[in-house]
Amino acid sequence: MPARSMASSGEGSLSAAMQAAQNGDAAAYRALLRDCVPVISAMARAKGVPSPGIDDVVQDALLTIHRARASYDPARPFLPWLRAIVHRRAIDAMRHASRRPREVHDPIAYEARADDGPLPGYDLVVRDRRRMVAEAVAHLPPGQREAIEHIALRELSLDEASLLTGRTKTALKVNFHRALKALRASLSFSKEGSDV
Repeated sequence: MPARSMASSGEGSLSAAMQAAQNGDAAAYRALLRDCVPVISAMARAKGVPSPGIDDVVQDALLTIHRARASYDPARPFLPWLRAIVHRRAIDAMRHASRRPREVHDPIAYEARADDGPLPGYDLVVRDRRRMVAEAVAHLPPGQREAIEHIALRELSLDEASLLTGRTKTALKVNFHRALKALRASLSFSKEGSDV
């Protein structure tokens, strides 16, 4: 029973202080905010806010009280109004804490992490493959070589290649597809030969 009378007397004094603050009493407003701090802390703890986040919830709730003080209806109890504010600020704090990345110090993981860059000798492999492709293209018949050089290597459209070479788009397509087939056969044979 004493706890209930204390809560109701706290409710009455907070409600009276808020009403006086709404009427322009600066001293009552300062007292209200000061008296709300332990109440907000207890409410935030009850909502499950971890200890490091309690101060943030208190600050955010006090700012919300300041911004929303005109919305408080003196005919209604103060604590449910305050509880609604604290509830929202507590949820905001817990959401923010769950999104915050946690930094972990693990030097072994850093040292053991694979390098994202190219493997050693990658440049040599690329250069060797380019040389093999250039040699394979050089051994193609002239029409096929011309189609590959214009369409694949220089990335011209069929219209552009046709204008440049004076050949029809159909002839370029046929030569391009024959060249691709010949290159696949030639390069797959070269690859198999290099694996032996």
